[in-house]
Amino acid sequence: MRLNAECQLSFDASTPTPTIFMLRPRSGKGQWVMREEYLLQPNVLVTEYTDGFGNLCQRLVVPEGRFSIHTTAWVDTADEIDVTPGAPYIPVENLPEDTLQFLLPSRYCQSDQMGTLALEIVQNAIPGYNQVEAIRAWVQSNVEYRYGTSDASTSALDTAQQRIGVCRDFAHLGIALCRSLNIPARMVVGYLYQLDPMDLHAWFEAFVGDRADSLTEGRWYTFDATQKEPRGNRIAIAYGRDAADVALSTQFGSMQLLEMNVSVEALKNPINSP
Repeated sequence: MRLNAECQLSFDASTPTPTIFMLRPRSGKGQWVMREEYLLQPNVLVTEYTDGFGNLCQRLVVPEGRFSIHTTAWVDTADEIDVTPGAPYIPVENLPEDTLQFLLPSRYCQSDQMGTLALEIVQNAIPGYNQVEAIRAWVQSNVEYRYGTSDASTSALDTAQQRIGVCRDFAHLGIALCRSLNIPARMVVGYLYQLDPMDLHAWFEAFVGDRADSLTEGRWYTFDATQKEPRGNRIAIAYGRDAADVALSTQFGSMQLLEMNVSVEALKNPINSP
């Protein structure tokens, strides 16, 4: 499906504030960016770079006072996510080097403290994809989704204990449980078509075999513990170890977010307008 995703952010800065934004999706796995627009008010100089995870980052100094960003992206997305029950666990010695960092504990994903819970959850699952799906299903069934119940300091360990949170918390918990089983897992932030209520969204990916008989070749699969069934039509903006790597706005000074509005609509006529 071809989607029109828009994000409007408004800030108030008490002083000029160096900031890094991560708001641009890039073409790649399951998505093709057809058209983009990035509007700043007031207009300031922006430089862009690619971080260590391949994310597009916009670096600028937000001027003192009111400042807004309006981004629009027309993206051709996959209608379904790939599902491969039985895809095997890839032994650590066979993993690609670029996946190894996603085995380690990180700021919000204390995988070194979650092995007992993970083993309880996956005790009857085939190692690999089925274990990750068991984790996703357990989180979806055992953690209550509720706004306002977590904050920027809430970790996977907190969520495992409190059993409540939002999409970011669901993703952190899934990631930590996977890593405790030596399955690489990473966080993704972006858009999900027909998300209710609409907002920017977070989910996770795990690296297992790309087919049922492969113990050496693997790939990343999408898992979303906030959803009961697999859903496509996602637009990924950023990938990382946890929320610290995929923050859509990282500021180095005093700046307050005043408003954020997100919309994702199907493009009715991609040549002209939605």
